[in-house]
Amino acid sequence: MSKVSVVIPNYNGTEYLKECLASLSKCTMYDESEVIVVDNASTDADVEEAVASFTGVRLIKRKDNGGFSVAVNEGIKAAESEYVILLNNDTTVSVNFIESLYLSISQKPVCFSVQSKMVSFKEPEIIDDAGDYYDIFGWAYALGKGKNASAFTKERKIFASCAGAAVYRKRIFEEIGYFDEKHFAYLEDIDIGYRARLYGYENFFDPDAVCFHYGSASSGSRYNEFKIRLAAANSLYIIRKNQPLWQRILLFPSHFTGVVVKQLFFTMKGFGGAYHEGIKNGLKLCRGTKTKFTQNMQKKAFLIGFELLWGVFRRLQKM
Repeated sequence: MSKVSVVIPNYNGTEYLKECLASLSKCTMYDESEVIVVDNASTDADVEEAVASFTGVRLIKRKDNGGFSVAVNEGIKAAESEYVILLNNDTTVSVNFIESLYLSISQKPVCFSVQSKMVSFKEPEIIDDAGDYYDIFGWAYALGKGKNASAFTKERKIFASCAGAAVYRKRIFEEIGYFDEKHFAYLEDIDIGYRARLYGYENFFDPDAVCFHYGSASSGSRYNEFKIRLAAANSLYIIRKNQPLWQRILLFPSHFTGVVVKQLFFTMKGFGGAYHEGIKNGLKLCRGTKTKFTQNMQKKAFLIGFELLWGVFRRLQKM
């Protein structure tokens, strides 16, 4: 049995996928790993031909595009290893990428996930994501984005791992549930990282495993209507799922402020209609959603609340 499984969701990214698989094939521990490509009904090129060029790669072809969560869930369930690395197709990785993530998570018994050090492909001296955080406004953000990568050399606990390049302990999915498939894309990694925290697990950042990320290869530019609508809807859904009623009431003023500020921001960017539509879709997602919070989860939610408050100061400090 392989020690690690690498799951790569793919949608119309065959050009990037070839480069991604080539870099993985040079990794230490590649021979002790299995690679699973889950294709979301791509139409851009022959995915089978791209995958056939590399040994140890299994292809799962879906008949439709179910989104990120559906694809990675299928890959995770098909994985035969204890640890599963999720990796975006528009990436390349350092030679020690697999080994470093494996060693990091295998040495931490209560660890759910470990994220790699994601840097810009075009400007590798610049951080793309050094761990995901969340705050009382209901805003998620990537630590260090746009900062010098040399400043991020220490392992640390993070709120959640960016699922674009992180390793997960597979058995914990069976306890807390898999990626929520109502999240077609965006913020699903915040949601599952948040959920793991409520169950008492931790997430970490590994600075030694480096991932070079193109960014927005499947969906386009940083700001577009597709991304804004989905992210807006999912931002409300995350709150409804992961915060008990008392916490949602307590944080309602900050949540409301967060929505208003983003509405103004996206209106100035010319995407006000898309954001507003996303919020309406988010309210629909929240209807009928119920989470049973155990006593331990209630305690964890209380403690996490302080982290959400600290998340505001972390953002203001521009760390």
